[in-house]
Amino acid sequence: MIRLNNLQKEYKGFKLNVTMDIPEGRVTGLIGRNGAGKTTTLKSILGLIRPTSGEVTVFGKKPTDLTSDERQQIGVALSESGFSMIFTLEDVIRVLKSCYKDFDEKDFRDKCSAQSLPFDKQIKDFSSGMKAKLRVLVAMSHKAKLLILDEPTAGLDVIARNDILEIVRKYLDEDPMRSIVISSHISSDLEGLCDDIYMISDGKIVLHEDTDVLLGNYGLIKMSSEEFGSLDKKYIVASHEDRFSVTCLTSEKQFYVENYPKLVIENAHIDDIIVLMLGGEK
Repeated sequence: MIRLNNLQKEYKGFKLNVTMDIPEGRVTGLIGRNGAGKTTTLKSILGLIRPTSGEVTVFGKKPTDLTSDERQQIGVALSESGFSMIFTLEDVIRVLKSCYKDFDEKDFRDKCSAQSLPFDKQIKDFSSGMKAKLRVLVAMSHKAKLLILDEPTAGLDVIARNDILEIVRKYLDEDPMRSIVISSHISSDLEGLCDDIYMISDGKIVLHEDTDVLLGNYGLIKMSSEEFGSLDKKYIVASHEDRFSVTCLTSEKQFYVENYPKLVIENAHIDDIIVLMLGGEK
């Protein structure tokens, strides 16, 4: 569905260089620090910025070559975009009806009501959580095959975040062949949602794994400096040493469980992987 082949985009002091392949019917997560290149990657997919070099295809075409009907198969929620703050939901509905031939007004109204979004208030009077929910619901309102969600839960409390993730899950349940690309720096949002995860650092992909592999095979090993010195490091992905101990990230937890029974070996969560991959020593 989406392919980025050696995509490069250069700005002053920053260079993006990524290769990704996102098939139909998958939920793919992009994680990384702020400024790592997540939003630039999403904007490249959407054709909002022109690559310096490399290739981007969506539905087998360059983004700029997509027909109007093909563009209507893409739903987008970017963190810095949205409707005028003086609009009400009734204004939003009128715009969506004029823009999308597959806009389902009843479904949109029902979902807005289910999230307690008021139809008679201006968007400027919505809470942050309500605005975030509206962006996601608008992206879904025309039955798009592909959703691009840029930090949809950023800055929200736990309840609002869970509400948005549940909206996304229900949307997937309606059609298992829908695809979603979602960026976030909140790893817990992605663990239970994404099929696979790309980690971006300084404009480069530093890790790509299925989520099940990350949560099942990866692990943390904690040991002394002396133990680290004698450790077989062929499955060590990253490590961090402080004054008293060494913590390692391994991609083959079971190997060390079987061969080093005296070491402390724990399951790794995505936060652990981020910290060690982006802040550890290789």
